[in-house]
Amino acid sequence: MSDDLETLQRETFDYFIHEVNPANGLIRDKTEADWPASIAATGLALGCYPVGVTRGFISRRAAAERTLATLRFFWNSPQGPEPEATGYRGFYYHFLDMDTGRRAWRCELSTIDSTLLLAGALAAASFFDRKTTVEAEIRSLADGLYRRADWRWALNKGKTVTHGWTPETGFLKYRWKGYDEALLLYVLGLGSPTHPLPSSSYKAWTATFRWLHAYGHDYLYAGPLFIHQLSHVWIDLRGLQDAFMRDKKSDYFENSRRATLVQHHYALDNPRGFDGYGEHCWGLTASDGPGPSTIRLKGIERRFLDYAARGVPFGPDDGTLAPWAAVTSLPFAPEIVLPTIAFWIHKAKLKSTRTYGFASSFNPTHPQGQAKGAFGWWVSPWHFGLDEGPVVLMIENARSGLIWRLMRSCPYIREGLQRAGFEGGWLEQIQPPRL
Repeated sequence: MSDDLETLQRETFDYFIHEVNPANGLIRDKTEADWPASIAATGLALGCYPVGVTRGFISRRAAAERTLATLRFFWNSPQGPEPEATGYRGFYYHFLDMDTGRRAWRCELSTIDSTLLLAGALAAASFFDRKTTVEAEIRSLADGLYRRADWRWALNKGKTVTHGWTPETGFLKYRWKGYDEALLLYVLGLGSPTHPLPSSSYKAWTATFRWLHAYGHDYLYAGPLFIHQLSHVWIDLRGLQDAFMRDKKSDYFENSRRATLVQHHYALDNPRGFDGYGEHCWGLTASDGPGPSTIRLKGIERRFLDYAARGVPFGPDDGTLAPWAAVTSLPFAPEIVLPTIAFWIHKAKLKSTRTYGFASSFNPTHPQGQAKGAFGWWVSPWHFGLDEGPVVLMIENARSGLIWRLMRSCPYIREGLQRAGFEGGWLEQIQPPRL
């Protein structure tokens, strides 16, 4: 199995080698032709380069040069309220033109995608620790980018952080509330030495949580599996508890384990009767899909979705599964993830013809599509940077804990966790010196 993991990790890492503009470090969001860059995918790449160096997928020199080009681009790119800028107030637009690095598609200035970008920068700063000119500049730029983000501005005078902002209409109406991937966002925002979020914002966020009982497990509910994973890609939350989890006598790592087991039980139960679901076919999350369309199959009218945030146990569920979501749960539940990976590699052949590891998603119920798997399933023809990065990073966290160690050495992460009220685990260790 270790050989399978090594090969899957290396093949998935290749996305960040090839789907890049080496001049500015921007990573393509999706493998479709003429697609723009994603700042989230770019942040994940910054985290993946240290993994690549450690595993021998890329030289340290090449990884440092890639990282430096990326950080220089973001530091020097236009920051301002103009619609064609790259960012504003230390945050960046969700999608950027691969060549110019300017805003694409009139998209929003995204607080969560900027968070993933900054997390990658901080991981890179921790990894590239040598006394060379290149690595010293990496550390300086990463620190400067993080300090520039104006988290208080992103509150827009409210209690919780907004999803984003556009120059045309101002702040988006949506805020980060309810358990979601924003745990990382609040930790980085609270840890800022320049424009920190108030501790009250974290309390306001956790006040909107929903505790649920499903398939024999009590856990903090979020439907899509990625929500239970993205913050854990970066932060080692084993044994750490905030006020909410102390009350529940649990922690967020255990919570993600339970959410993974709920997903597995849901697939075994298969309440909507989709094809393929079972012991080795599970994983509902935000993913590509075969729709939008409605097809009558075996006497049942099935509505299929396009890209959607599928979830358990309440849906939406159209029979589409995402291999990357199951793989990214490897640290939480290896006893069910490892057999699933083996099944998808050796039985379902979900990566036998794929450039970058597993297909991003597949649907055994849908009979048609632009590409088909070994059993005639619909299989997404695209790869997404947001799917590839967590696979590389969480396989590594399961194998060596590399990313978790890098982020534990970042004083801003420690500060943010402590201001959020976290105690226990590695936080009880001696505090590292501030950058």
